[in-house]
Amino acid sequence: MAGIGELAEGPLHAALKQWLARPGDSFEVKVDRWVVDLVRADGELVEVQTGGFGPLGPKLDGLLDQHRMRIVHPVPAVRRIVRVDADGVILSERRSPKRAGVLEVFDRLVAFPSLIGHPHLVVEVLLCREDHVRAPTPTRSRSGRRTRDPGVRHLAEVVGRHELRRPEDALDLLGADLPTEPFTTAELATLLGVPAGLAQRVAYCLRLMELLEPAGRRGPAPLHQAVGG
Repeated sequence: MAGIGELAEGPLHAALKQWLARPGDSFEVKVDRWVVDLVRADGELVEVQTGGFGPLGPKLDGLLDQHRMRIVHPVPAVRRIVRVDADGVILSERRSPKRAGVLEVFDRLVAFPSLIGHPHLVVEVLLCREDHVRAPTPTRSRSGRRTRDPGVRHLAEVVGRHELRRPEDALDLLGADLPTEPFTTAELATLLGVPAGLAQRVAYCLRLMELLEPAGRRGPAPLHQAVGG
């Protein structure tokens, strides 16, 4: 029988809980008024979050000051698109051209960047090989519009992991040193090799982690500079 909170969980979430589990850990444990994905034998609370971090806000508010917590977020570093028919028979397989990187965690960290550095919090990013299983063709909604099946994520392998315990750990994820001179988010995007929107979220998070500070403007574009740089 499925435990509390397990009925609606997807296969990626379930597989990661099993991958993370150690002897003596417990699944789906009620702590105060919340259900926690995994409770370590040493008392650490582990939450697997495959989507945005925003829904974790109330749980963090209620538990973080009294409990050590770890948020585990998977990023599909390599993904394979698998199309199946209604009976689950594989019709086609191909490797997706999209390659995510560890920086995608900043898309999620915008929910609470200032919490990085809390003595009870660790955010762990897992780089994964995933299979995205989808229906063979787009479906139609009630309005008649064609919609693409977003697919269901399945874990194939964990290929890397990174921990954020201190704000400075976020700098280690960048893969490049911040410029010594003031820079725009467009220049940051070029430096990191990421889309402009993600660079903006990186800058926002680093600013709230007190790693960046405003440095005036260059024309209409705000400038940032590394604190102490």
